[in-house]
Amino acid sequence: MSWVTKTLSSTIGRKLIMALTGLFLILFLTGHVSGNLLLFKDDGGEAFNIYAKFMTTNPAVKLLSYLTYISIIGHVIFSIWLSKTNKSARPVGYGVSTPPSTTLSSRNMGILGTIILIFIVVHMQSFWAQMHWGDLPFVTYEGEQYKDLYSIVTFAFQNELMVIGYVVAMAFLAFHLSHGFSSAFQTLGLNHAKYSPAIEVIGKIYCILVPILFASMPVYIYFTQS
Repeated sequence: MSWVTKTLSSTIGRKLIMALTGLFLILFLTGHVSGNLLLFKDDGGEAFNIYAKFMTTNPAVKLLSYLTYISIIGHVIFSIWLSKTNKSARPVGYGVSTPPSTTLSSRNMGILGTIILIFIVVHMQSFWAQMHWGDLPFVTYEGEQYKDLYSIVTFAFQNELMVIGYVVAMAFLAFHLSHGFSSAFQTLGLNHAKYSPAIEVIGKIYCILVPILFASMPVYIYFTQS
């Protein structure tokens, strides 16, 4: 049996893949939110449209995009796999209350992940698919044409339901990250009396800051562009 097969067939191996894909997606979120901050720039969307074109045409970025898609799919598949394995090992629920050491987010990672997955599908259909194959208007900056994704984003976030749905999804993301960040490092064995407290603090800041930044964008657009 090859090491790949052993990894995929063992619980530890599946958790390892979950941790690695999770950390890669955290890096993706960091880059994504950094680029999307250009939506706050008061230039009619020029910087954001230039950024959007770069992200969809640069070969290195496109390679990272494929890795992101693979990570999302892998993260979902292995989370379902682990969930089924855990249920098979414990078909009857415990007769005692949930241990106090567990958190609300850790006990509901499957539900949180499912909601986030639905959000990702809707988000990609609304913006990512539109950027690649939609009939977008074009704008010209310094003699070069760009797809005007900014106009699509600002139009979408003038809808109250879209804004509310986005903000709620970011709240679920915050809860998901609050457990996933630290547990990924723990799964990788990166526990140390000296560094673990710092990792935990960084994780708490991250799981609050990044979702807030994402959620602030549709709110800002709604109140400034409507």
